[in-house]
Parts: sequence; C-alpha cells; structure tokens
Amino acid sequence: MTIALMDAITKIQRADAGAMRRAQARQRNLTKPPGSLGRLEDVSIQLAGIFQTERPSIGGKAVIVAAGDHGVVAQGVTGYPQEVTAQMVLNFLAGGAAVSVMSRRLGVRQIIVDAGVVGDIPPHPDLRVVKIGRGTNDMTLGPAMTREQA
Repeated sequence: MTIALMDAITKIQRADAGAMRRAQARQRNLTKPPGSLGRLEDVSIQLAGIFQTERPSIGGKAVIVAAGDHGVVAQGVTGYPQEVTAQMVLNFLAGGAAVSVMSRRLGVRQIIVDAGVVGDIPPHPDLRVVKIGRGTNDMTLGPAMTREQA
C-alpha cells in the first residue's frame, strides 16, 4: 500500500452513531411508508453519520464519469471496438450522451475522467486526465493491472 493511501485511510473518521440514530428517527416521522425510498433511506442515514448531523446538506453536486479501456477486448468479448471509448468521451464532453443531458437538466456538474483510455483525447476544460496507462492488460493472460496501478 502506498504512503498516500495509508495517509488517506488514517484520516477516515467513524460515522457519528448519534446523528445516524437521529436521522433514522427523522425518517420514521416523514409522511411516507417506511422503506418506500429503498436504498436511498439507508444512504441518507449513512450520510448523516458521515456529516455528523441528521440533516446533511450536500452542495456542489457532480456526476463523475470515469472512462478507460480494458485489455480483455482482445478476446472479442465486447460489443464495440476499442475506438468507441474515446468517441464516447468526446460525446460526453460535447454534451450529447444521456448522462450529459440528464446532468444538464438537473443542474449537476459533469466531470469526465480519462482514467486509461487507449485513444488520445484533445484537452478540454471538463476533462481530467489521470491515466495510469493506456487501458489495462488482458486479464485472460495475466493480471489486468499491477498492484501499484490498482
């Protein structure tokens, strides 16, 4: 494990159990059948614990789309050729993908991440390039990534 990862892990705090209990009590008092919001109720309680308040406020909403290619494409297991990944990233950046339309409609910032696209994508203000490689290795022939990459 890298030092940066260990440093991040040590900064993680335990969720505030009191805030979670208060959030759960608040859920029971809302005008809705218990459990009717499914997993969303559990997520809201967990967020209450993380933010240490029963009514957390989440500002600056964003959707992050991470794109990358996988090496197992060489085995013919995908429906599209590898070139489509870079084309999709360009479509995200142009605002033409479904996630882009939904983000725009909901007023949510869209962040596109090149985490390992094989093709080259021109610089764009909404593109974050954090390539750890140009795609992964073919997992049928060995590990897809090194431990350091993962």
